[in-house]
Amino acid sequence: MHGTLNLQGFVIGGSNNVHIDGLTFEDSPKMHIAFERSEWVNATSLTIQAPKHSPNTDGIHIQHSKNIIIYNTSIGTGDDCISIGDGSSHINISNIDCGPGHGISIGSLGKDGKHETVEFVHVKDVSFTGTTNGARIKTWQGGKGHARNITFEHITCIDSARPIIIDQYYCDHKVRKHCGNQTSAVRVSNIVYDQIHGTSDKEIAVEFSCSKSVPCYNIVMRNISLHSTEDGTQTSSICQNVRGLRNGDIIPDVPCLNEAENLPIVN
Repeated sequence: MHGTLNLQGFVIGGSNNVHIDGLTFEDSPKMHIAFERSEWVNATSLTIQAPKHSPNTDGIHIQHSKNIIIYNTSIGTGDDCISIGDGSSHINISNIDCGPGHGISIGSLGKDGKHETVEFVHVKDVSFTGTTNGARIKTWQGGKGHARNITFEHITCIDSARPIIIDQYYCDHKVRKHCGNQTSAVRVSNIVYDQIHGTSDKEIAVEFSCSKSVPCYNIVMRNISLHSTEDGTQTSSICQNVRGLRNGDIIPDVPCLNEAENLPIVN
């Protein structure tokens, strides 16, 4: 296997037409499961567990793979429940219980100026419980490539921080002092958030922190309701360099998106 994927609990690499069902993974020293350079992987009824504060213990990591289906799975770790990295496309994720953990993440993409891509991702019927993020897209400044054609729908958040986040200024804490402003960025576009409800334990429930030079565009929100876990407190949003549309009730308000009567149909 490639050096970037070491200390994994279980790796499927360079494979086609794989089905895994009913397995349990616990306390891997790094990522529990990795799908690398593979196609048509079907993963169902998995249980993945690690302590809340265990670093880099992603539940499932996907990269350089396509036509991956993950469903009916419970994941609670100290990092992303599912992370989707470079070269991934046509990923379908559904009926997932996530928590604790860092949510379901696209990226990070574009570190050290790399050209990286993720596209055609569908995340549906997911519950985030006590996670530090929910539906997340994260890219490094200075990167190239794209994250596009991604849908998050029918999501429930329970006491999650940052249930919805796009961060084009992502910088790992280990190298934070070296993260200066740069003009190039991974382009984020054609992102749909549909029917996302629940509670946020932070005031900012929706964060769109996008690049001034490469704004996020075609961001669509429909029927969003994210309230504070604290009585009498209202949630809010960050809306920076974003272009897109909204329809139905949107809580908190996301003022940078234009209201529209008709929005794209979610497939």
